[in-house]
Amino acid sequence: MASPLRQIFAFSGVLDSGAGEKDSFALAEYAFGLAARDGGRRRCAMSPLRSATPRPPSTSTKASSPGARLSVLRLFTQPSVPDVGAHLLSQDLILVEGGSVVNLMAVWRAHGLPRILRRCWAAGVVLAGASAGSLCWRVGGPTDSFSDRLDPFTGGLGLLPYSNGVHDDFAGQPRREVYRTMVAEGVLPGGYATEDGTGLHYLGTTLHEAISIRPGKRAWRVGPGPAGSYTEEPIQPRLI
Repeated sequence: MASPLRQIFAFSGVLDSGAGEKDSFALAEYAFGLAARDGGRRRCAMSPLRSATPRPPSTSTKASSPGARLSVLRLFTQPSVPDVGAHLLSQDLILVEGGSVVNLMAVWRAHGLPRILRRCWAAGVVLAGASAGSLCWRVGGPTDSFSDRLDPFTGGLGLLPYSNGVHDDFAGQPRREVYRTMVAEGVLPGGYATEDGTGLHYLGTTLHEAISIRPGKRAWRVGPGPAGSYTEEPIQPRLI
């Protein structure tokens, strides 16, 4: 019997969308499609741990793809299901929302989710997420979880042995510059950055393709260069 396909789809959500433009739910729909393409039953477990507070799910997780059965896992003030491991392993897709990746990982570790999520990945459950839900699968990346300043975070699950820069084209913070500086200085390992509306689909630990819901947006492969510099290579995403 063939081993289950290990898939991760990690993306930068859309921070600003105009009338008639696709928003982050279009990327969630793409993740639903990956689960179905792998023969999934299109059940969906979504973790709304946006900043480790008991906030309700965002609009993007209140809707679901046709045929999908939505199951929102909450960990506040206690897990919303009696057996978190059994619940997550029974899903076809686990979609993680954005927010504070530092608080997210702290709560996950307190509840034993790193081990559970690694088992889910190995079992063929599609793992996906936006922003903090993108960083969490990697080694880490720049975050404003500690303060308004962008600081390095290296406490991710490390399923993908790369760093990650999200919202790489966001004008409100110097995310592009800070991420590349951290890679150049060896604070973070090399990895991938995504502009808003763009996601990366991994098979195992190998990048399979980049996709985007916004024309003109790109992803980037970023690595350390000589003498404390960095290298970057644009990745042209497939427009969906």
